[in-house]
Amino acid sequence: MRTYGEYTTNNGSIEFSILGMGEPVLVFHGGHSNCREEFGYKALSENGFSIITPSRAGYGKTSKEIGDTLSMACDYYAKLLQHLNIEKAHVLAISAGGPTGIIFAKKFPHLTRSLTLQSAVTKEWLTPKDRTYRAASVLFNSRTEKYTWGMISAISNCFPRFIFKQMFSSFSTLKYKDAKDKINSNDIALTVQMNNRQRSGHGFLIDLSQTKELTVKDLKSINCPTLIMHSNFDSSVATEHAMLAYENILHSKLCLLDTWGHLIWLGNSSKDTDDIVINFLKDTIN
Repeated sequence: MRTYGEYTTNNGSIEFSILGMGEPVLVFHGGHSNCREEFGYKALSENGFSIITPSRAGYGKTSKEIGDTLSMACDYYAKLLQHLNIEKAHVLAISAGGPTGIIFAKKFPHLTRSLTLQSAVTKEWLTPKDRTYRAASVLFNSRTEKYTWGMISAISNCFPRFIFKQMFSSFSTLKYKDAKDKINSNDIALTVQMNNRQRSGHGFLIDLSQTKELTVKDLKSINCPTLIMHSNFDSSVATEHAMLAYENILHSKLCLLDTWGHLIWLGNSSKDTDDIVINFLKDTIN
């Protein structure tokens, strides 16, 4: 059973969840998400891991003020581990949570047992010159995102297959017709569930701003065992992000996956995603 809590300091608060018992894994969720994220959690909890997920700065009930910089946000996540009496954890960073995981592993090597990057941003991502950035600034700012996600959720619930097809190109470089052999029968339902739980708060625009803080020097500073997982067909975060991390993180392993796109926990190859990360985590314990 998942439990929820809130860690409060003088300067802000962090909402978090804990699922499972065992070796701790600190998850930095992706964009538009929060401590209620679910992708990949079942396999981890069933294989002896305890998953601690803070809602990152500006997401859920977590104060946006802790995210003035990536470094400051990571200071708060370190304090959360201390509050929970966790001496060391595996760090798993997903998509737009990649920069947080990278800076955390660099800044707190004594707290980081390993680093896993899944579909992760590892350098400056979208810029104000990009059409996607400009659209996100309108659709997912703190004043409009509630209505944006309300509409997406409503359409998903009424027309699940239609919205899955419409969203497909935002996740995959493959054409939908060419990806049918990679799509699992459960993918549409799981995408509907994702759309129902997603919100942007202040967090997504913070994410867009913070990616420019990352440097190659940050990647080169990571010394823990690192697993980099990325789909060959990711259209949300290009594979060049994975390659950059692999080229610059000393003790890193690169796994390019045959999943249909950015959501590597979906599709007919999703079990491979689970098996690879679980085996990696178990190897770093021994």
